[in-house]
Amino acid sequence: MRANGFEPEFAPDVMREVGAIALPDSAHLTKGTLDLRALPWSSIDNRESRDLDQIEASERLPDGAILVRIGVADVESLVPLGSHADVHAAANATSVYTGVATFPMLPERLSTDLTSLNEAEDRLAVVIGFVVATDGALRDVTVSRALVRNTAKLVYEDVGAWLDGKGAMPRAIERQPVLREQLLMQDEAAQRLRSARNLAGALNFESVEASPVVVNGKVIDLAIAKRNRARDLIEDFMVAANRAVAMFLVDRGSASLRRVVREPKRWDRIVALAEEIGDTLPDAPDNRALAQFLERRRAADPAHFADLSLSVVKLLGPGVYVLERRLGDRKGAGHFGLAVADYVHSTAPNRRFADLVTQRMLRAAGEGGAPPYTDDELIAIAARCTERGEAARKVERTMRKVIGASMLAERVGESFAAIVTASSPKGVYARVLSPPVEGRVVRGGRGLDVGDTVRLKLLVADAQKGYIDFAHEGGEADRKRERSSRKKAAADRMHARIGETFDATVTGVSASGTYVRLADGSAEGRVVRGFKSLSAGMVVKVKLVDTDSVHGFIDFEHAAGVAPEKEARLARKRAAALALQGRVGEHFQAVVTGVFAGATWIRIEPADPSSEVIEGRLVRGRRGLAVGDAIGALLLTADPERGFIDFAREDEFGLLHDSDSPYK
Repeated sequence: MRANGFEPEFAPDVMREVGAIALPDSAHLTKGTLDLRALPWSSIDNRESRDLDQIEASERLPDGAILVRIGVADVESLVPLGSHADVHAAANATSVYTGVATFPMLPERLSTDLTSLNEAEDRLAVVIGFVVATDGALRDVTVSRALVRNTAKLVYEDVGAWLDGKGAMPRAIERQPVLREQLLMQDEAAQRLRSARNLAGALNFESVEASPVVVNGKVIDLAIAKRNRARDLIEDFMVAANRAVAMFLVDRGSASLRRVVREPKRWDRIVALAEEIGDTLPDAPDNRALAQFLERRRAADPAHFADLSLSVVKLLGPGVYVLERRLGDRKGAGHFGLAVADYVHSTAPNRRFADLVTQRMLRAAGEGGAPPYTDDELIAIAARCTERGEAARKVERTMRKVIGASMLAERVGESFAAIVTASSPKGVYARVLSPPVEGRVVRGGRGLDVGDTVRLKLLVADAQKGYIDFAHEGGEADRKRERSSRKKAAADRMHARIGETFDATVTGVSASGTYVRLADGSAEGRVVRGFKSLSAGMVVKVKLVDTDSVHGFIDFEHAAGVAPEKEARLARKRAAALALQGRVGEHFQAVVTGVFAGATWIRIEPADPSSEVIEGRLVRGRRGLAVGDAIGALLLTADPERGFIDFAREDEFGLLHDSDSPYK
C-alpha cells in the first residue's frame, strides 16, 4: 500500500473524531429528513460484504411503470467537509481490497457500522428515486434524505440462482413474502432498463476478475464470480441511479464529477478479434455495432463469453473522472461503454471519494446552498480519484499475483493455455485459463496481441515478490496467430453441430492430449473422453461435445472408449458437486487413491455409511504423496455442470480442522 502512495492506517486524530460520532435519534431528525423505515428495503451483495452501500425498494404505478428507490449510505452527514476523516478519505480516495486485508477509505466504525446499511438497523440514507417506464425510459427523478431500515441482507448467488430458476427461494425471502414480490418487480424493472440501454448501444460485459477465496483469514484460492440475474439487477440499478443523479445535478445547474470512458484506444484490434470468428465491425468506433457484436457472441458461445469480454475491456481503455458543468452540449463525449452521457459515481460513498463528493454536491443542489467545492478543486479531485483508482488496481493486481504465485509454485515447468491481456512497449501479459492467474510473458512474446490464445510455459512463480513469468512456447507468432484464427472460426462454425458424430483420424497422442482431424477436413480438436485406447493414425468415430470460439478449442468424445461405469461415475460426481455447492473452504479427511503425472485423486468417506463417497482431484499440494496416504483437504471447487470437485491439501494453509464436519 505504501509503495503505491497509500496511507494504510488511520491517524489518532481520525480515530478520536470517529469514536465521538453518534447517530441521530429518530425522534430528532434533521428538518426535511423522511422516515421511510416502513418500506420493504433489502440489499443484495457478496456473502462476505460488510460495507453495504445501498438498499432497494420498488412500487408498481397505475400506468405499469415501476418506481424504484435506491437508498445510498448517507456518509456526507457523518463525515463533514474538512474533518480529519475527510482529509484521510481525500488522500486515499478509495477502499482497497487485497483479499486477506481490506484497507477501507473510512474507519470501520463508519464504513461497516454507522454508514453501512446493515440488516435490521436504522440508518441514514440518500434516497434516489426514479420511474422506469414500460419501455425502459428513466423519468421523474427525486433525491431526498431519509431514515431507512434494511429488512434483509441477501446474497448474489442465492438470489441469482432463484431468479434464474436454478435454486430454491432464499430463506430470507421465504420469511418475508413481500420480498418475493419486491425482487420479481425489481428484476422486471432492471430488465427494462437493460433493454433500453442495449438499444442505445450499451456494452454488456462479463467480468473474469478473479477474487481471493478466504477461509479463517487465509487465502486458499482464486475464483471468478459468475454472472447471474441478481448481479445484473444491481448493476442495472446502479447505472440508472448514477444517471438519475447526473440528471438531477444538471437540471439544477450544478457541476459534477463525471465518469467517462471515451472512444477505444485499440478499436482496430477489436475489429480484428471480430474478424477472427467471421464477424465484422465498422472501421470507426461505434458503440451500437460493438454492443450488437457482443450480444451475438454471448448468444453463440455463452460459456466462453467472459474471456472475450476481458479482451474488449482491455482494448477500450480505462475510465477517468472529469469536471462537467456543460453536459447538455457534450452528448458525444460520454461513457462509451454505457452508451450514456449523463453518468456520475454516486452509489458507494463509504468506499469511493468521488461518490462522497457527489453526495455533497447533491445536498447543496437540493437545498439551494453554495457549492461545497470550486471548479479548480473539483478538477484536482477528479485527477486524484483517477490516479488513486489506478493505484488501487495495481495493489490488488499485485496481491492476486502473490496469491497466484503461491498457487503455482509447485508447477514451474508446466505449460498452460492462456489469453493475452496486455501488449505494449512495457511488456506482454497473459491470464492462464485455469487457475485464473495473470503473469508476464518474458520470453517469446514479440508479435502477440490482446485476445490471442497461446500456450505458455511457467518459468517463475515467486510469491514473495509477486512475480509470475512465462515463456511463449515455440516461435513464429504470426504463424501461430493465423492458425489460432482458423481454429476460432472453425469452433464458431461447429458450435451448431454439438452432439453430432463424425469420422476422424487420430493425428497425435502425447502427454498434452490426444487430437483428431475430421475426415472432411472441416475441423481438428482434442479428444477429452475415451481417448486411452487411441493411437496415431487410427480412424475412429467421435462426437462433438463442446466448442470455444474465444480460444479456438474444439472438444470431441470417443464414445466407444468410454466405459459404462465411467458414465455412472460422472453422474455421481455431478450429484456430489451439486450437494457440495456453498461449502467451498470446508475441511475434509481424505485418502489418496491415485497419483499420476497429470493428476492426483482423493476419496472422502462419509461418516454416515448410507451417504455417497466423494471423489475429487487434489489440485494443490500434490508433491510427495502416495496411494493410501491420509490427508486433510480443503474444498476449492464444486462444479455440478462438469462434475468437477477440486481440493487443496490442507497442510499448505495451516488451518484448524473442523470437528463438526459430516465427513471423516
